[in-house]
Amino acid sequence: MKPTDIYHRWIAWSEEDQCYVGRCPDLFFAGVHGDDPIEVARELQEVIDEWERIHVEDGRPLPSPRTRPMRELV
Repeated sequence: MKPTDIYHRWIAWSEEDQCYVGRCPDLFFAGVHGDDPIEVARELQEVIDEWERIHVEDGRPLPSPRTRPMRELV
């Protein structure tokens, strides 16, 4: 398990943007976007990995996760 696996990832279709948008709100406000949800998920993970790398290099701890899904699946 990677330290960033605890963060919620969100990928959904945006009617406004007419593309899929991926976000990880506990780490950064911006997101990634594209026509293929699988590729958006890959790109989002790359950004998360880079975010983690920068924090480690700078000696800064990652922020505590705050975003929780609204409902647990059984």
